[in-house]
Amino acid sequence: MTTNTEPAAPALELTAVAKSFGAVVALSDGELRLDSGSIHALVGENGAGKSTLVKIIAGLYRPDRGEYRLGGSPVDFHTTAQAKDAGVAVIYQEPTLFPDLTVAENIFVGRQPRGRFGLIDRAAMRLQSRQLFAQLGVPIDPDRLAEGLSIADQQIIEIAKAISMDARVLIMDEPTAALSGVEVERLFTVARSLRDQGAAILFISHRFDEVFSLCDRITVMRDGQYIATHATGETTVDAIVREMVGRDIAQLFPKVAAPIGEVVLRVTDLQSAGVFRDVSFEVRAGEIVAFSGLVGAGRTEIARAVFGIDRYDSGRVELLGAPLRPGDPMAAIDAGIAFVPEDRRKQGLVMDLSVARNATLTLRHVLARLGIISGAREHREAARWTRRLQVKGSLDAEVSTLSGGNQQKVVLAKWLATEPRLLIVDEPTRGIDIGTKAEVHRLLSDLAGRGIAIIMISSELPEVLGMADRVIVVREGAITAQLDRADATPESVMRAATAVGEDAR
Repeated sequence: MTTNTEPAAPALELTAVAKSFGAVVALSDGELRLDSGSIHALVGENGAGKSTLVKIIAGLYRPDRGEYRLGGSPVDFHTTAQAKDAGVAVIYQEPTLFPDLTVAENIFVGRQPRGRFGLIDRAAMRLQSRQLFAQLGVPIDPDRLAEGLSIADQQIIEIAKAISMDARVLIMDEPTAALSGVEVERLFTVARSLRDQGAAILFISHRFDEVFSLCDRITVMRDGQYIATHATGETTVDAIVREMVGRDIAQLFPKVAAPIGEVVLRVTDLQSAGVFRDVSFEVRAGEIVAFSGLVGAGRTEIARAVFGIDRYDSGRVELLGAPLRPGDPMAAIDAGIAFVPEDRRKQGLVMDLSVARNATLTLRHVLARLGIISGAREHREAARWTRRLQVKGSLDAEVSTLSGGNQQKVVLAKWLATEPRLLIVDEPTRGIDIGTKAEVHRLLSDLAGRGIAIIMISSELPEVLGMADRVIVVREGAITAQLDRADATPESVMRAATAVGEDAR
């Protein structure tokens, strides 16, 4: 008796794939191999070619050249429907379910099981949905309307839909960007379960802690080209960063010591029932103070109260010694505070307006003459700040067409145009590539060097430790530690954030 010792064909394989749009080369040498029963990370800066590669896999784009194989057989998809029929599914960061349909109806929309006389068999649909969720180990009611479901639950529903269509390749594109820590861990549990059942999963993320904890292999892309593939256990974050951006990880946090000046912001005994309590701290000119803590600890809520978006019950906020009126953002802006929110798309930008219009939104009253704003003056002012921040994109382009990193720079430009004394930035580098993160970090360090006081809220511990002069740790609405840069370590911050050890004030 003879045995077949040939290795199994990869679930998916792309070789020497290229794609151009006119004179713009988006992908010049794409390469990727996914094996069944594995989770594979795809990493690279914005513009590295990841999105183009994924759109080719999903059937949205056809490659100009190169080979695309599924299960060892060449494929040439003309539509996303063809890719889905062949077993390729994409789970996006923000799924698009039908809100007025039930969970089960969303899973089987357009292909509902039929019973006698061709009628939809709703009992079978509910039963199959429950079986899918049991397979995933997640209890979701098939009869619940999709409206109001969390992003995390919507992603699980999309995964259930993919499994119901016998998907053998699942692409998770930045799936954790809008999830809490608990939701991320649940998604990872589902992903590992699918891997153990033989699925091939492609995981795209800017978060290295997630990549290294979840994935078996990592493929790196840069400038539209394949760079390398590594087993996760045989490489390091430093090595991956060097391949992605051509420089060391130490350069991601270009913190330059700045002279620390007078107290710019003083917060005393700030309280908001059920949100935060006994909050007192100071921020000085030239100082970067990072707020750290677990998701839901109250960091953003404190910042919103300081800026006047949310009211508080008691306490005092002073800027340069003068009290600020509670619940009055315009007063805060006039006093010299700028606030860059966490959700740049919904709260920081007007997505269908131009880059120039967005960059000057805070200057409308300055630019207007007799109620009319000159387009030339608007462009001139916008150009000054977008050049300073190295925004890549036309001033006349809709801001929605820019990459996430460039959108973040436009939000920063809008607020820096007010020449603030205090800048509050909430998750300044969330969802942007590692090279642009370094640019944002360099900008923050430069602003501190010019004497601007900065509050930085971040869920990324390396960012906190790399950029902060002082770390304020928040847990359950209270400050549990204020640590100088020399005393801030991963252990000391996490102890204060998770109630391990003694609280320090």
